[in-house]
Amino acid sequence: MTDKRAATQPQPPEGAMWGQLFRRSARPSLSLQGQIREMLVDAILSGILAPGESIPSSRELARHLGVARITVVLAYQQLAEEAFLLSRQRKGHFIHPDVLKGRTPGGAAASSTPGEGRRTDWSRRLWLLPSQQRSIVKEEDWQRYPYPFLYGQFDKELFPTAAWRECCLKALGVLDIRQWAPDQIARDDEMLIQQVQTKILPRRGVWASADELIITVGAQHALYMVADLLMREGTAVGIEEPGYPDARNIFSSRTSQVIPLPVDGQGLPVTPLLRQLDYLYVTPSHQCPTGVTMPLARREALLEMAEAHDIILIEDDYESESSFDGQPIPALKSLDRSNRVIYVGSLSKSLAPGLRVGYIVAAPELIRELRALRRLMIRHPATFVQRTLAMFISLGHYEAQQRRLAQAQKERHAALTAAMAEHAPGCRITPVRGGGSCWVQLPDHIPVEALAQRAAAHGVLIEPGDVFFARPGTPGSYMRMGYQSIPANDIGQGVKALADAIREEQSEK
Repeated sequence: MTDKRAATQPQPPEGAMWGQLFRRSARPSLSLQGQIREMLVDAILSGILAPGESIPSSRELARHLGVARITVVLAYQQLAEEAFLLSRQRKGHFIHPDVLKGRTPGGAAASSTPGEGRRTDWSRRLWLLPSQQRSIVKEEDWQRYPYPFLYGQFDKELFPTAAWRECCLKALGVLDIRQWAPDQIARDDEMLIQQVQTKILPRRGVWASADELIITVGAQHALYMVADLLMREGTAVGIEEPGYPDARNIFSSRTSQVIPLPVDGQGLPVTPLLRQLDYLYVTPSHQCPTGVTMPLARREALLEMAEAHDIILIEDDYESESSFDGQPIPALKSLDRSNRVIYVGSLSKSLAPGLRVGYIVAAPELIRELRALRRLMIRHPATFVQRTLAMFISLGHYEAQQRRLAQAQKERHAALTAAMAEHAPGCRITPVRGGGSCWVQLPDHIPVEALAQRAAAHGVLIEPGDVFFARPGTPGSYMRMGYQSIPANDIGQGVKALADAIREEQSEK
């Protein structure tokens, strides 16, 4: 009986198997010591190494892994301090006998076998199917493509690594930890609120008191909460056409009355069509996806109509400070005299989208309810990230990053338009004053989805434009080409490869 039970137990790794285990779990971003610790923790928690079992001496494991012995010694010491290992004098190291205490036997690796019960029919219970909505789709492994013309992605060349690391370390100071580490319930980091009030909003001509400002997990979180509070079936919501798909999907999940409003070369026209609306979502600084900027006169006319017909404006002011001529137009919110503009901004788009930090400026009555709603969802965004970002802004890094990004975007836009004129003259680029992308119209006979697949085979990623329209099959063929994620020196070759794909697509028609 004992032999049978022993045969079913996982056998500890021996000899060369340690090398294989190390390579399997190795992450280059960690130090060698960190990789060894991660390997051992994984082996312990996954059951490869059992409690009480001995492990190789530091000298022996160092030989198996091809690393210095001191590296293994330090890893063992750290794991002993954290009660993963137990050191016994003159006997070596053993897996701590209590390391799995409190864990459910079997764990994730021992998944239960489905019983004979009736299968749950989830289709009857789901009242919303977000997976069926038309959304922007991007390759998960886009960074392996040599020419990723994608909007809003991370560019390691533009990320201020040293400055961000400095601010992370400052936020880990003892006094700062005491301030951001406790549960803030519904509050935000006071330092970040102050920095947004004094350094960010004034650049857009916006003034806000602390009770008119809330931090969000990006602009989409902001739009989701606004829709949750203000929209229900029958609410009439206007959205630009073409427009931001995620905003359209969010609003459509609350009301069937989402009304597409065509834009022109100056953004959204002010027409009698707007009078029927309860809310209007608008991107005046850089219209999504065309990139055009709404002129001041049209902004003022839009506010006049909104006040006359009691329309609430939701202003998504993304990329507001990216202007090729250095003269951004004041935000709609800065011209608002009746507190009817809900202003949504992002603090992470110019740094790294993965940071997910945005904000809303609105009337205190709305902000109070948004805080209460946010508490039900997430309480508050991570305060460590909030404090780090506050440090980043206060030390002038954010201002410097805005200038660096604007210059890079200007150079890359010039490179893209020149390359398109040379290699793809049949494509029409919508003129823009700033931002990180171009809206491109292809010759009508080129299906953009087919082109996107063909271009990917050439190492080029583009964003098909159909998803930005309320209904598929819109006349014309469009694509959005972002240039924030591709170095300026690669743009020419990327456009040339795209032009090759366009010619191949044309030849098959």
